[in-house]
Amino acid sequence: MLSWISLIRHRNTRRPCGLSVGGSRCNKKKIIIRVLSLSLLLLLLHVCSCASACSRKINKKFLAIKNNNPEDRNKPPLIPIRSSSMEDDNEVYDDMNLYITPESFIVEPNGSGEVLIIGRHDKVTRVQPTGGQLANLRPTRRICGVLGTIHLLSCDYLLVATHRLFVGVLNGSIVWRLAGYDIIPYIPNAIQRKENETYLQMLRMTLDTKYFYFSYRYDLTHTMQRRRELKGQTVRQGLLQRADPRFVWNGHVLQQFQCDKMQRFQLPLIHGFVSVNQVQINGQTFFWSIVTRRSVQRAGTRLFCRGINDEGHVANFVETEQIVEFNGQHTSFVQTRGSMPFHWHQLPNLRYKPRPRLIPGKDHLAACAAHFQDQVKRYGAQVAVNLVDQKGAEGELEATFARLVRELGNPLVKYEAFDFHHECRKMRWDRLNILIDRLAHDTERFAFYHSFDDGRLVSTQTGVFRTNCIDCLDRTNVVQSMLARRSLTSVLQKLGVLHVGQPVEQASRGFEDLFKGVWADNADLISLQYSGTGALKTDFTRTGKRTKAGALQDGKNSMIRYYLNNFADGQRQDGIDLFLGHYLINDNEGGALPSPLEWRRGWRFFAFPSVLLMAMAMFMITLTYPAEFNTENLLFMLFWGAMIAVSATGILHYGVEFVQWPRLFPPVAFRGA
Repeated sequence: MLSWISLIRHRNTRRPCGLSVGGSRCNKKKIIIRVLSLSLLLLLLHVCSCASACSRKINKKFLAIKNNNPEDRNKPPLIPIRSSSMEDDNEVYDDMNLYITPESFIVEPNGSGEVLIIGRHDKVTRVQPTGGQLANLRPTRRICGVLGTIHLLSCDYLLVATHRLFVGVLNGSIVWRLAGYDIIPYIPNAIQRKENETYLQMLRMTLDTKYFYFSYRYDLTHTMQRRRELKGQTVRQGLLQRADPRFVWNGHVLQQFQCDKMQRFQLPLIHGFVSVNQVQINGQTFFWSIVTRRSVQRAGTRLFCRGINDEGHVANFVETEQIVEFNGQHTSFVQTRGSMPFHWHQLPNLRYKPRPRLIPGKDHLAACAAHFQDQVKRYGAQVAVNLVDQKGAEGELEATFARLVRELGNPLVKYEAFDFHHECRKMRWDRLNILIDRLAHDTERFAFYHSFDDGRLVSTQTGVFRTNCIDCLDRTNVVQSMLARRSLTSVLQKLGVLHVGQPVEQASRGFEDLFKGVWADNADLISLQYSGTGALKTDFTRTGKRTKAGALQDGKNSMIRYYLNNFADGQRQDGIDLFLGHYLINDNEGGALPSPLEWRRGWRFFAFPSVLLMAMAMFMITLTYPAEFNTENLLFMLFWGAMIAVSATGILHYGVEFVQWPRLFPPVAFRGA
């Protein structure tokens, strides 16, 4: 820096002759200003350089743990963990070496006295004490979980978790997010068929859907209240065996092992959303968490999975639990969502919003009764909050739902209709408080689960709000977040975190922003898993008001949904059915039996788009090529414009023939003649 200053001084001393004294003083001031400016600039560059170097070092260390180094990624964080002796006895192994030999897969838990051996030819699975099985062997790779095995066309495949990301500590146990997996063939040199690659692609598509979560100690499939009720019945069971099968997404592939002694090797996964947050309000620190679980019983994509089946399982059934941990106390508030519980569908046909219709010939009342009978048994009293439009096509569904609840005559099932779009038209989202006030009595009546570490029980939740809209996504999440906020206010006041009469939204600006952000993230993930895009209306969830930017984002997501639901969700639905075991592959597919993957398109599928493209090209050429227009050019434009209109109308009229349908369980059949 001194050399630069001396150079500037040297250059400025060489002034032209005849310079006045006043000009000399002025130049001195300019020199001083330039020197100071240059000094500040160099100092700023030096600080930025140091900060950048420090940031690179921090990022390098962080990425080594998070992305690049599998071994570091599999190490648990240095967080004190407390857990009951029951969970210690039955915890799943969290750090293992995988050995791959020509005859078998060998899984060796670090620090354990047993190994899991999976025969690659006989497919026999057995757990043995550690002996000479690993002599002269080197581990192929390090894994953090065994996810299951699945049979495809060429051979069986082993599914293992290879990477994980830390989410948080829930009830003294670490919760992880699945960040990497591997699909390993039992017979590596098996003859690969084209259909088998398609099945592998379906499988990867399902496992790549954000996000799967797991814990080696904590049963994520059960609410806190259910865990307490089942505690005495599951003392000697493993984590998979005591899990709620409704929410174990790899339950089918784990049960293919047929080995009774491998409980500590079976790692159950849930699909949904988990967020664990440490919060401080009024000087009190507590943990606030959200756990959302998607059901496997009628899992699928947005337009291919609607309504209910004969067993009473509804599409897009999701259980969301809000947990608070404070000074040895645990509280839990549970809500559910699910498609309207009767037989209806809304199949894609290239229209922006296909008309939902009741399925004729079905016993709607019996299916609805089976659904609510199961829900009352599991959760207690039900308040069915229906947010669909009360006019038009949605109005027919709303009237059917209201009629079925009346015909049930169950005093534990209450129906509450609220036309979300009509009531909140013209950005009047404050009118949602009308619904929340109508539900205030039920919120107090249902209460919440509350217990202590020593086992003392203070209260239980006696009922749930079962909220739905047409998709059970956007409108549903807005209302659920408002119900959760009201419950959280009651919880924190009872725990002494909030003062009497103090609402949680006014207690801490930072927590209010966190609350809105987490619920908006929850909405985005559940929507991504069901519809393929983030949720709509999350600007209200995040900010508390509807914005123009949020409306534009909703328009973008709606267009992406349109494309995915019509041209991509068929294979995504097939992947879900394959992974969950709804469809079992037959080795004779493509040979003695026809392959479901072979899909013959009719002549319209090729003819109409070809004519449309040609007509558009000729119309543009006719419009731009001639130097001047005449009657002949005008007639050409009219002809090709008419061809565009005819071909586009034909595509919309026969829209079902252009949709990508599921191939394993196609919901419709048509002749492509």
